[in-house]
Amino acid sequence: MAVKILIKRKVAEGKEKELSGLLMQLRGLTMNRAGYISGETLKRFDKPGETLVISTWQSVDEWRDWVISKERTEIQDKIDSLLGEKTEYEIYKY
Repeated sequence: MAVKILIKRKVAEGKEKELSGLLMQLRGLTMNRAGYISGETLKRFDKPGETLVISTWQSVDEWRDWVISKERTEIQDKIDSLLGEKTEYEIYKY
């Protein structure tokens, strides 16, 4: 069953460019993962610094395999350090 993952992040002013680069690295790696269908990154219109990534996967298990992978956790740790807080995830199913 396909799932959508909502990934919410808030970045401080002046750090948006660095976050964008890290997100591009993640996206590049994600596109080669088994089960990945699509993804998009949105910037909140009324609150600068807030982003929402919507990632679609064939199954929650394939997404979880990606989440715990070494290549992803290395970049995600850099993102969380930049943000000063943990990234929020929400999983939705069809």
